[in-house]
Amino acid sequence: MSDVSESRRTASGGDGTAPPLLQMKGIVKRFPGTVACDGANLSVRAGEVHCLLGENGAGKSTLVKILAGSYRPDGGEIVLDGRTLRNSGPQDGIAAGISVIYQELDLAPDLTVAQNLFLGHAPARGPIVRKRQRSAAARELIDRLGGAFSPEDRVGSLSIAAQQLTAIAKALTSDAKVIVMDEPSATLGARDLEVVFSVIRDLAAEGRAIIYISHRLDEVSEVGDRATVLRDGRDVGVFDLGATTHDELVGAMIGKAREQVRRTDRPPAPSGEPRLAVERVRVGRILDVAGLDVRAGEIVGLAGLGGAGRTTLLNALFGAVRGEVRARLDGKPLKVAGPRTAVRNGLALVPESRKEQGLFLSLGVARNAAIAALGWAAPRSRGKRMTAPVLKDLGVKHASPDQPVGLLSGGNQQKVVLAKWITRGMRVLLLDEPTRGLDIGAKADLYRQVRRLADDGVAVLLASSELPELTAHADTVWVMHEGRNIAAFDPRTTPEADIAHTVITGATP
Repeated sequence: MSDVSESRRTASGGDGTAPPLLQMKGIVKRFPGTVACDGANLSVRAGEVHCLLGENGAGKSTLVKILAGSYRPDGGEIVLDGRTLRNSGPQDGIAAGISVIYQELDLAPDLTVAQNLFLGHAPARGPIVRKRQRSAAARELIDRLGGAFSPEDRVGSLSIAAQQLTAIAKALTSDAKVIVMDEPSATLGARDLEVVFSVIRDLAAEGRAIIYISHRLDEVSEVGDRATVLRDGRDVGVFDLGATTHDELVGAMIGKAREQVRRTDRPPAPSGEPRLAVERVRVGRILDVAGLDVRAGEIVGLAGLGGAGRTTLLNALFGAVRGEVRARLDGKPLKVAGPRTAVRNGLALVPESRKEQGLFLSLGVARNAAIAALGWAAPRSRGKRMTAPVLKDLGVKHASPDQPVGLLSGGNQQKVVLAKWITRGMRVLLLDEPTRGLDIGAKADLYRQVRRLADDGVAVLLASSELPELTAHADTVWVMHEGRNIAAFDPRTTPEADIAHTVITGATP
């Protein structure tokens, strides 16, 4: 921990005497089939860097979106500077002095820095924007944050670190009292991150409250004063980071009662030569995976926190992301030249966003299910005949083969994506967050179908943020951490808590 951080900890009321600037009390938010926040509390002081920790699905993002006004809570209260907030939308949150800098920066890449900073509230005389005044104000903010770029630079041409500083500067144009930073280090190098840390410390020293979300415990300890840990939608502890070990934080995040059952009820993973042997996959500085095998009939799970590289790995194997791919398919070198080549080789990808990447929402159910096998030009009657038994076998509930797939439920849409590849035929199935947004019944249906495909000889590589799903359905679980596959576990013999510990820390217990 730096001397700067320690001195600020004392000045900001680290002894507990400073009153909270922000309080979120008993926040409840329900979605169909799940409770994302279940009476969660968060209390942050002025001049404090308060870290928000928890596993995937713990409720962090939902709590922040409620604070920002993007979601309306089903229960609870938000108090800012002694006044109760009733955010009915993001503009109310901004007006109250709350600014959220999301991991996917909310910036317009084709506009200049100055235009981004004052988008919607530029200095003007009537309808005419005062460009010189706007540029001067932007220059002042950039200098204040130590930026080395111009107000007239196009945001899309800046480095990621400069874009982060631009997003922080944008928050300051609204005179934010509370600034939330969601995984700011995900795309930053060590030098760029230290610049951002310096800015965070300066902002806290001015009396602003900073909420910092990260899964990297080293940087949490470096920049943070206190931390609130969420688990299963509830706050389970508030910790003084200067007096708390990483093991204590991990224990709070995963819980002492985490499943310890050894899964001896399933047969061992298939043996023999791998169907897909990943020798090395590298994508820039964000992914470097080696020595990962998937056998015919095997389901290999990919566990990891957000940004661990699971999606990038699947997309690189499918040819949807450029990178260095050295792999073998049934013993022969796998040629990766793009998705069409991958499909011809027998690879199939069910993407994380089924609506944007997996389906044509305005087309009919049968047309979607047949398109990988028959293409665009095939007669519709042939597509209906070919897909009818597959759709029936998967239990897709639809009014007719011509019903637009966009009108189906999420679970049935996911089944149509799967039907597309079953109709085509495949040797390797790449699944990316296949149950996101599905209810319990739809999840169970999907995993039954995936297990049937594996039993029929398909090799399955499954990425999921839901560790209990991986330990329940995968034969082997690989943990990915910061772009690398670091450890493989047999979920039949390894406690889930041990796998969770590695997911969070990147170290084996």
